[in-house]
Amino acid sequence: MAKRYWLMKTEPETYSIQDLERDGSTMWEGVRNFQARNLLRDEIQKGDLVLFYHSVAKEKGVVGVAKVAKGGYPDPVAFDKRAKYYDPKSKRDDPTWYVVDVEHVETFPRVVTLAELKDTKELAGMMVTRRGARLSVQPVEKEHFEVVRKLGRKKA
Repeated sequence: MAKRYWLMKTEPETYSIQDLERDGSTMWEGVRNFQARNLLRDEIQKGDLVLFYHSVAKEKGVVGVAKVAKGGYPDPVAFDKRAKYYDPKSKRDDPTWYVVDVEHVETFPRVVTLAELKDTKELAGMMVTRRGARLSVQPVEKEHFEVVRKLGRKKA
């Protein structure tokens, strides 16, 4: 059973739920926001469940579920000068950025759109539905997680 629940946003053009389903697991790298970094470093643990959210998409919304396979550790991409997310200020002995590993659990048969999340009264207060809540990694209440999962499992 999950300890905690999260929502992680990704652009499907960069990495989609279909990519995760194909790969089985991945390192969740490239987070360059200090608040989200702190969650990755200090809060998110192995076994936690994740609502996988496609942002910057035709249909923004939750597309499936992932599970944290490995808790926070220094982002190796930050040390690679050839990488898109290289950060010369991040040092191996004092890393700035952190990642977690996630593994595929399920792909929903349909997208639970942002509009649907906002229109579902049981999801009132869910961070992703709040105006200006743009954090790419955010906590989710267990009750909200279960409602979204139920909506996602409905046939399209």
